Amino acid sequence: MKLHVALFFAGLFGALATLFIFLSFGTDYWLLALETCNSQPNRPVTLQQGDVKQDQNITFHHEGFFWRCSFNEITNEDNLWKFWFENHPHARECKPAYLLPFPFPDQIYNTTSYQTAIIYRGFWSVSMLLGLAAVVAGGFIIICAAPFASHRLYKAGGGLYLISGFFLLVVTVMYVFWLDVLDVISSYNEYQKNNKCSDFELSMTYGLSFMFAPVGVFFCLLSGLLFLVIGRTVQHHCK
Repeated sequence: MKLHVALFFAGLFGALATLFIFLSFGTDYWLLALETCNSQPNRPVTLQQGDVKQDQNITFHHEGFFWRCSFNEITNEDNLWKFWFENHPHARECKPAYLLPFPFPDQIYNTTSYQTAIIYRGFWSVSMLLGLAAVVAGGFIIICAAPFASHRLYKAGGGLYLISGFFLLVVTVMYVFWLDVLDVISSYNEYQKNNKCSDFELSMTYGLSFMFAPVGVFFCLLSGLLFLVIGRTVQHHCK
């Protein structure tokens, strides 16, 4: 009876892990960002509350594994969460994001810093694909193990779930390092201020795709450990 309960929860956690990993992999909202630059610095607009605020040329960005998209607006509001609550404009510019690490302007593609970013993004992408492949293979092996109660298959499936959780953890940590620890953001800000707009500002936040990743890691590790325990229990019962 206890074994059946453990199998139920291990399967449930494994299914949730697979779901969250696919959501994280397939949706292009790891990063939300907006760039602001005053389009008419000498023409302030007085709002009803009496505040003075300038029209701003705002560029919205969102990025994931597959695509990096952006669109422009001239508005008095800068709201990153409009990605979730409003429809996107039809005039969006999207580029493949496999080896296009945001934020880097097109003009510095050939610099050493950009080549380093390419390598970093490459490791990030490979880790993501390995984590996805491991969770798919682990799920398939567990499905094959259920009818035969094979302890070897349970252990192999559990091991693959643990491997998937490890790679997804690496992906999450690398992304945090990319945005919060390395100096790419400050370099991008400096470049834009010197070459495009003296009062350039960049605001960023992590999107839902990023938030799905640690949830998937948690369920991967939990289901992997449970399947390893189940495999060991089945092995003892067979002796």
